[in-house]
Amino acid sequence: MDEHEALGLASHRHYKGGLYRFLFEARHSETEETMVVYEHLWPHARAPWVRPAELFYGRLPDGRLRFQPLGGEEA
Repeated sequence: MDEHEALGLASHRHYKGGLYRFLFEARHSETEETMVVYEHLWPHARAPWVRPAELFYGRLPDGRLRFQPLGGEEA
C-alpha cells in the first residue's frame, strides 16, 4: 500500500510519520485496562496492534499527541 492509498483508510498519523487506522477500544481481561486496537497501514506491512488507551491518546514530553487525528483535531 502506498501513502496515498493509506490516507484513504487512515484515522491517525503517528508522530514519526506512519499512518494508522483506529479500529476499536477493548478491555484487558486481567487488568480491565482500556486498550486501543488499531491497524498500521503505512509505511510498513499492514498489521493489527494494541496499546493502552492512555498511551494511544497520550502526549509526548514536548506536548505533541503520539497519534494525531487526521483533520487536525486535538484531543
